[in-house]
Parts: sequence; structure tokens; C-alpha cells
Amino acid sequence: MKKDIRKINLEDIGYNDFFDNNRKNSADKSLAAARIIAEHKELYILRNEIAELSARITGKMIFTASSREDYPAVGDWVLITVLDEKQAVIHEILPRKTALIRKAVSNSDAQLIASNIDIALIIQSPDRDYNLNRFERYIALAKSENIKPIIILNKTDLLSENELDMKMSEIKKRFTDIEFYATSIITDKGIDSLINSMEKGLTYCFLGSSGVGKSSIINMLLGENIIKTAEISSSTNRGKHITTHRELFILENRGILIDNPGMREIGVLDSETGIKSVFSEIYELSKKCKFSDCCHINEPGCAVLEAISSGCLDKSKYENYVKLIKENEYNTMTKLEKREKDRTFGQFIKTAKKQLKKYKL
Repeated sequence: MKKDIRKINLEDIGYNDFFDNNRKNSADKSLAAARIIAEHKELYILRNEIAELSARITGKMIFTASSREDYPAVGDWVLITVLDEKQAVIHEILPRKTALIRKAVSNSDAQLIASNIDIALIIQSPDRDYNLNRFERYIALAKSENIKPIIILNKTDLLSENELDMKMSEIKKRFTDIEFYATSIITDKGIDSLINSMEKGLTYCFLGSSGVGKSSIINMLLGENIIKTAEISSSTNRGKHITTHRELFILENRGILIDNPGMREIGVLDSETGIKSVFSEIYELSKKCKFSDCCHINEPGCAVLEAISSGCLDKSKYENYVKLIKENEYNTMTKLEKREKDRTFGQFIKTAKKQLKKYKL
């Protein structure tokens, strides 16, 4: 990471009244504020007004931590003591204004992606896993934390004009209230518009799968090849990004960027608010259902199912809604509830197999 040693105001990297008011509540008034800009194993890189510092947390923080969320994350504002011009100690994490959290890949625990995000830049490309349902998944994740989502369709140079028009049309039709940019680092399409939309003091976080061009766009926004990309593919004439950890970059006069490693799985967890926002038309339709507890699966008098039959509601969007609702409910369960649900389901499968044997010829 290129060292940026110019003096800055904390406000330039996202500090505002929310963090200042919480800082005033700290018992130790001598502690200084800094922001986590990178995280490595047991080591954090901080930025304050005058320098970048490497830091570790205190033993007390380690002892009192009960989950990963109790440790600092990229984007966090922390209170520190400065040891010298290169080192500091982290004593406290200031309360987070927002936190991007997903279900962990290996279990149902929460996994903190980044904190204090204002805007989520949700990026896909036509040569990877382009999918409208995936956009909805990321948008629900962002909206659950009151983070503004923006959609980016990158690598548009891979598409013909007709193909691009079709993609743009289906995105705008599905997401009528979401800001949208079509970009290409090859043709520079949409890059200036994206840069001009960014506001000083706001924190932007890139979300998307590996290889969609997040790091390449950040390099263009920074005006320097700070983030490495892999060798260019002979078949696609593209470089694949090789981001392995989260990192925060400061755009001069244009806000703050957080790059993320590509996420193959993006599980929703405790995201009911975000899901309701993304699928607001389904929730409005549900008010007309015959039964107040309608699940919109096969109940009579279901206004949602009637809307699908009449073509007023997109079937793919409805199916994604059902999937996300069930996934969110399951992932938000306590481990005890899950164990009981899994046990009951196991009994159901066992009984079903016995019943099937009766009908074998």
C-alpha cells in the first residue's frame, strides 16, 4: 500500500458528529481518534491526521471480546495512544454507525465485512456471475443497515450495443429506485460519472464476486495502480483482481473507498428490514391477502400469487423473495432452534422414506 503522509482533517476520512459525540463519552479523554484502513493478522493499520500507524489491541480488549464483532474491522473508528511515529495501541472501538454483516461461509455466525459505510457499490460484470437475484441479495444486505446501495454493471465493453441496452433495461426495470452506472475501464465509459457522484467525507464500499473488476475501478478512481491485479487473461484480455484483504483508500476530495476480496457466497443474516425494503411491492400486495398470516406459497386468496398469475409481479423476483425470507429466518435462528428444526426435518425425511417403500413395485 502506497503511504499517504500528507496531513488531513479527520472529517476527510469520515469523522463526523456521530463519532465525536461517542468519543466524548469515553472515560479516558486523552485517547486520540483514528480510523482502521487495513487489517492483517493481529495487526491493524490506522490513519489519523498526520500519519499511518501500525497498531495492536490491548489485552483487555482481547479478554473481554466474545465474538468477531468485538474486534476492530476496516472502517472502524478507534481510540488510541500513539507510541511513536509508526506505532500505536488500540484501546476502544467507537460505536459503529453502520456495519455490513453477512452469514459466515462455514456456519450461521455473523461475519463483519466492514463498518461505518455510507454507500455500497454493488458491482457485477457480464462475464462472471451476472444475476438480478444476486443484486437483490446485496441490496437487502445494504438496506438492512440503512446503507445506500448503488448498482454498477462493469466491463460493458464485452457487450454489443444491443446486449448492453437489454441488460441496462432489465436492471432499471427491476430496480426502479436504485442509482445505476454502466462502466468500463477499457473505454472509460461511466467512470467520470461515477467519480463525480462521490462526495467528500462519505465512505463507499465495493461489493461483488471475484473478477468483476472492483480493484481495477478503484485504481482508476485513485489515478494510480495501487491495487495489484493478476496477469491478463489471453481469452478475455482482462486482469483478475487478487485482493486478499479489506483495505480503505482515501480519494482526494472525493470520499473514501473500501475494497473487499471477492465473495463467492453472500448469506443474509438478520436482514428482514432490508428484504422488506427491496421487496416493498410484495409487502404492499400482502396487505390485500385473505389471511393476515399468509406466507404467499399456496394459500387461497393470496394477492401476491394473484399478481404473479396476472403478470403484475415478476415471478423471478417473487421466487428470490421467498428464498431470501426463508434463508434469513433460518440463519437468524438460535443454534438450539436450528438443532430442533434439523431434528424435525430429519424425522420427516425418515418417515417419508418409509412411506415411499410401501409404494415400490
